[in-house]
Amino acid sequence: MKYLPCIAGGLLGAIFLMASLTYFFHMMPPQPAPPEGTPIAHWMAAFEPTGYTAFVKAFELIGGILVIIPKTRNFGLLVLGPILVNILAFHVFILKGAMLFAAPYLTPVACVAALYLLWVGRKQFAGLCGSCRS
Repeated sequence: MKYLPCIAGGLLGAIFLMASLTYFFHMMPPQPAPPEGTPIAHWMAAFEPTGYTAFVKAFELIGGILVIIPKTRNFGLLVLGPILVNILAFHVFILKGAMLFAAPYLTPVACVAALYLLWVGRKQFAGLCGSCRS
């Protein structure tokens, strides 16, 4: 049981490292453009040309490395938390739940691992809130 946080941290970190390195080193073949006028086409039109995607991927890389290292795991969770919420929101609201459970999209695994790590480190996170003393 004492190794479970290390396994969850390694898995979560590996998911985000793999996603960011794949983006930066162009390891995946180019995907076909989404149909014009669809919500995903609007999303990509806003985020790709502006450089926002590269910005988020850089934080995925940093957060993934921090989550793998046990001493910096909680800080890595603070970095990856908003990114993970946005990934989940993208799948739910823009893709309407499609590909949420597909193999290359490890969103549920990442969410469960992050929630588990948050639960394990809940006492350390309680110090962030002045009125949350447990």
